Amino acid sequence: MTLHPVIKVVIITEKLIVKGVCDIIDHEGASGYTLMAAGGKGRHGIRNISDQAAVIDDFSDIRIEVIMQDRSRAETLMRTIAKKYFTDHAGITYLDTVEVLRLDKF
Repeated sequence: MTLHPVIKVVIITEKLIVKGVCDIIDHEGASGYTLMAAGGKGRHGIRNISDQAAVIDDFSDIRIEVIMQDRSRAETLMRTIAKKYFTDHAGITYLDTVEVLRLDKF
């Protein structure tokens, strides 16, 4: 089995802006992304995940993961999202080196 190093970009932000963030991901040439409900504690307080829908679901948080082969493109993606959204909306982004089995998917 051969594993290949790639870059995983993680974006944690408000669900309210997820469409715009995903449009940027698509524009930057990523082959896809994964969306997950997110919660935790940070500068903006505690955000919970529950089995019940939030009163206003758009104000819940979301975690987006994107796998990319090129670190430079991954960093451009992070900068573009932060510049457009993170002045007015809560959000963080970070990257990690991970290994994948099927490199052709990314």
